[in-house]
Amino acid sequence: MSASAVILAAGAGTRFGGAGNKVWALLAGQPLLWHGLAAFAACGAVDEIVVVIRSGDEERLASLPQVGLPLHGVVGGERRADSAWAGLSRAGGEYVLVHDGARPLVTPSLIQRVLAATRYHGAAVPVLPVADTVRRARDQFLKSETLDRRDWVLIQTPQGFRRDLLLTAYAEAHHHGRELPDDAAAVLSLGHPVATVPGDPANLKVTRPEDLTLAKRILAGSTP
Repeated sequence: MSASAVILAAGAGTRFGGAGNKVWALLAGQPLLWHGLAAFAACGAVDEIVVVIRSGDEERLASLPQVGLPLHGVVGGERRADSAWAGLSRAGGEYVLVHDGARPLVTPSLIQRVLAATRYHGAAVPVLPVADTVRRARDQFLKSETLDRRDWVLIQTPQGFRRDLLLTAYAEAHHHGRELPDDAAAVLSLGHPVATVPGDPANLKVTRPEDLTLAKRILAGSTP
């Protein structure tokens, strides 16, 4: 039961202060992207890594230090769904783990946890509980309704799926013109259940420059 990692690294980084694609920003001397690749190589559970990059980043990818697994680069598309499809089409594993390249602090143990649940359920994602009060707001004013946060979670990556299931889900979404925020949304739209596993608070997504500062502190062992 082979598994492939699909790392999405084709974003434009528009919220990263105009500094370009954030996956190439340095963290402890290496690009954010490299840290994720190293974690997947160290987990001992995947057979290959497919990295979905922007056109023009091929040399950058080739210049990264080796991580010990076969590495395949493919060019992504305009939307996240297009990039995910490009990666899935190149992946050869029975199972795929789709991960954001801007989440450099993913751990081997989290990867293993997601893959184990994926093999059992066919689809699984890591989640965190919502700790704060969740309330609707409109026109800069709070609404009276308070949502029951026990029913809400924050979703992380990697998200794991049987490859054939996710390919079918994306094909159906494309056929119906659905916009998808993530891979789980595609599978849920088929009516297929997606299991949850405990996520990792340190597995943050670097979106803004201040997130990179926080990632550096976490990696150095400081408190957030």
